[in-house]
Amino acid sequence: MKELKDIIRAYTEASREGKKTALATVVHVQGSAYRRPGARMLVTEDGRLTGAISGGCLEGDALRKAQLSMVQNKPVLVTYDTTDEDDGLGIGLGCNGIISILIEPITDKDINNPIELLNIFFLQHNTAVLVTVFGLDKKTTQPGTCLLINETGKVKGTLVDQSLEKMLIDDARESLSSHTSIIKKYETENQVHAFFQLLEPVISIFIFGAGNDSIPLCQMADILGWETVIIDGRPNYATKERFPLAKKIIVSKPGEILSVINPDSRTIALLMTHNYHYDIAILKQLIPFNLAYIGVLGPKKKLNKMLGELEQNGILKMEDNVSNIYGPAGLDIGAESSEEIALSIISEIKAVLSNRDASFLKEKTTPIHSAAIAVEIGLIE
Repeated sequence: MKELKDIIRAYTEASREGKKTALATVVHVQGSAYRRPGARMLVTEDGRLTGAISGGCLEGDALRKAQLSMVQNKPVLVTYDTTDEDDGLGIGLGCNGIISILIEPITDKDINNPIELLNIFFLQHNTAVLVTVFGLDKKTTQPGTCLLINETGKVKGTLVDQSLEKMLIDDARESLSSHTSIIKKYETENQVHAFFQLLEPVISIFIFGAGNDSIPLCQMADILGWETVIIDGRPNYATKERFPLAKKIIVSKPGEILSVINPDSRTIALLMTHNYHYDIAILKQLIPFNLAYIGVLGPKKKLNKMLGELEQNGILKMEDNVSNIYGPAGLDIGAESSEEIALSIISEIKAVLSNRDASFLKEKTTPIHSAAIAVEIGLIE
């Protein structure tokens, strides 16, 4: 999400300066590649790049293709075959795949241009699907990024071929329902494919506790594009000077928390007050929300004591599922300093949200990235 936000900011700046721009999007990958479908890079006419479509081996050529696309004001599909050792494209990173990249010149006058659709997604704060239509045959007209459909059913954008548009909207809803990005093939006048990219709202982390160990957590979350809310009852700790990257800072007593937060499925909570009574008061209020992740700083016996007390008071029952409560919070990476502990916690949150077991990649016997997107159109054997 941070990369997309950076692209929107870069586009806004370039537009203000009167510079032409083009958006390069990875729409299909066969085999191994550094980035997967949905990776994007904004290119300005003077060669400024924001985002990335590879580990660096494709950007130079894509820049030149994007500049030409701006001059011609015409979308173009570019395919790179990094399995060909003669061209040297993938040698540096050991790439071994075929990557198709759609380059679209951005026009300010088009109110449904790809950047505007991305901007609408961020403003709506809903899960959505962004639809990009492309033809693997380079001679085919490239419709490009044309539709945004969110979970409420709202559709933004349009397509000249209305019959295809109806099919795209129906399949976008399928993507929303299955909560999966997919690619599908359509037999129109010219065979085209559509990439349905599932976009989820930004992750929000409510950090209860404005101590020094919360500072690196806030910083690392910002690097990832996550939004942090700092909550503490001490006004001299919960300040903008100490947490300049926080989206919001709340000075509040435990009993007032429900009136100042509105958690959803993308909300994470961390209890880091170093105050047992404050933490248990917050945990009591968070449990009914069934958040994906509640992290509790401190030893295991502290969490067990808290859960036992809540059970005795009738807040918890023996059969209640508390698997979303993680204490001690973080992965076992030998963390000691506050920065290392922050890395441990951030990594665990990412693993939980991605439904991964946080094991060593070298021990995987399957590809790092899921091939489900490509399999949808039968392009991987």
